[in-house]
Amino acid sequence: MSSKVVERFPAGGAVAVDDLVTALRVAPAGGPLTVGDERVVDFLVAFARRLLRPAVARRHPELASLGFFLRRGEIAKALQRVADEPGQLHFPRGLVFHVPPANVDTIFVYSWALSALAGNANVVRISSRSAGAADAVLDALNDTLADAAEVVRQTQRMVSYGRDDAVTAALSAAADLRVIWGGDRSVTEIRRHPLAPHARDLTFPDRSSFTVIGAAGWLAATEQDRSAAALGLYNDSYWFDQAACASPRTMYWVGDRATADAARADLLARLRTVLDGKRPEVDAAMAVEKRVATYGLAVEGAATAIHFDGNDLATVDLAEPGAIPRRWLGVGTFPQARVAALADLAPVVVRRDQTVTHFGFSSAELTAFARALGGRGVDRMVPVGDALNFAATWDGYDLMREFTRITSVATR
Repeated sequence: MSSKVVERFPAGGAVAVDDLVTALRVAPAGGPLTVGDERVVDFLVAFARRLLRPAVARRHPELASLGFFLRRGEIAKALQRVADEPGQLHFPRGLVFHVPPANVDTIFVYSWALSALAGNANVVRISSRSAGAADAVLDALNDTLADAAEVVRQTQRMVSYGRDDAVTAALSAAADLRVIWGGDRSVTEIRRHPLAPHARDLTFPDRSSFTVIGAAGWLAATEQDRSAAALGLYNDSYWFDQAACASPRTMYWVGDRATADAARADLLARLRTVLDGKRPEVDAAMAVEKRVATYGLAVEGAATAIHFDGNDLATVDLAEPGAIPRRWLGVGTFPQARVAALADLAPVVVRRDQTVTHFGFSSAELTAFARALGGRGVDRMVPVGDALNFAATWDGYDLMREFTRITSVATR
């Protein structure tokens, strides 16, 4: 008997995985999907409107970013990346199997939406542990389905199942592309299940990120800009308990010591004001975990001082800039170090580093830093506050191109 999955979108009951795969192979009503298919575009735009409703945005502010990402104008920009050119045509890859992480409730929607825009049929595994924003997304998707073209119901599936290797193996074998999020362990475990010879993996392994702040630039900024940056740091760090790959886990101050100390004190005071207003929940277990993790850095010799400002904010003075702890230390934990110049961080960067959020630097300074890195690490540099704003280029991949195939047409 075939193993079963629970259909979350379109909402339904348990279904055998073999039957699910068979259904996805049936030619859809109204013809197969194409790259930029208007039936999918209309569905995503209607879905985005639901996410941007005030009641939803108040409960889950991270969904507002998703709603903006799926506006018609933004969708048009994404589709420009795979527009047909003379002698080069873009087509869907086929069936895409997505395995997103459980700790970031909305990443599966970005991955799925771009793949659907590329005209693919999709199966997304939704963790049975997901809740909150993920459930709000699924409710909005199913509400939108009532007025959608039938092809959306026929070609798009989001399912949940437990640790069932038979299901993962069946979906992997049927896929033309498998997208694995969630870290090194997830990538390694899922790769045990073979793909068809023509298929391939798109993987997003463990990543870490950090913030760089030009101390002089911080102090020269307006009161309004500094307060906005403190709010941006909060959004970058606290929305997903600082567990998202793009959330900063270390802060670097760039400049002389006196200027850096003054800038740091100012930022932390402003962040304290934001926290007092937002009141993020940090339960007792998390508070204990943070103390164990930070004191562990001191025991290892990586930290010279630890400061706790309530349960929601901890700062750690690193013994040296290269002692960056890339593992998760608990929400609201900020190891910090000072360097004289941005270029001094180049030797610190490794391939695992993904996002650099920045404040107080010119475009020329950031470009020079990227060239100094030479592709060894860091896939994106964005202003403080934009860390979690998903883009069609992620982890160095142009996702729209990854989700399509190219047919070349040449003549003599």
